[in-house]
Amino acid sequence: MASVDIRDNPLGISWVDSGWVPILNPGNVLDYFSERSNPFYDRQCNNELVKMQRLTLDHLNQMVGVEYILLHAQEPILYIIRKQQRQSPAQVIPLSDYYIIAGVVYQAPDLGSVIGSRVLSAVHGIQSAFDEAMSYCRYHPSKGYWWHFKDQEEREKAKPKSKKKEEPSSLFQRQRVDALLLDLRQKFPPIYYQPKPGEKPIPEVKKEPEPPTETVKQEEREPAAKTPAPTPPNKAPPEKRARLQ
Repeated sequence: MASVDIRDNPLGISWVDSGWVPILNPGNVLDYFSERSNPFYDRQCNNELVKMQRLTLDHLNQMVGVEYILLHAQEPILYIIRKQQRQSPAQVIPLSDYYIIAGVVYQAPDLGSVIGSRVLSAVHGIQSAFDEAMSYCRYHPSKGYWWHFKDQEEREKAKPKSKKKEEPSSLFQRQRVDALLLDLRQKFPPIYYQPKPGEKPIPEVKKEPEPPTETVKQEEREPAAKTPAPTPPNKAPPEKRARLQ
């Protein structure tokens, strides 16, 4: 059993009596709600007068003032009780609603409280985001503004650095080279020979014939033996003699 001053904040408190929880039903839930330790219950209501006079709840419709009624019941877990101001047998003004979940009583918030709570949560989140963003902002007269994230630098240092393998060639280059090699193979097919029957053919490699050693030696000696002969000096042509008759 818990009892808190309802004047502090009725939306932030709750009440429960564990002795009643196993036997709660639509017939006795109003008696459970009217316990003296329940901070949501008003002792000056018409329900208390009917209870003291040992009358039925039907007499509430003939009275004027504050009363509590069972608005909705979903056995065995949920009950909704409404507090209202009765002005006539056919006219009432709702004041507040209370819901009982598994024996715990809460006051349902009004629309203004819900909107105010949502707006306050949104403003708090936006303010926290601005404060965190400003903590990463740096300024220097020569550099200007920039962002400095310490957590990001630590995470990058902790991560193992993986080197990306660079491909030696692209797919387009490999396809073009394969096409050129295939074209050359078709133009100049290799010649195979089989050294022994039953063995795998081996491509024949043509070797250029080497010149005989004697010819090479003579070619090497000839330039040394043959020396250019000195050119004789230019002689004047002989003079013509007169023919005797």
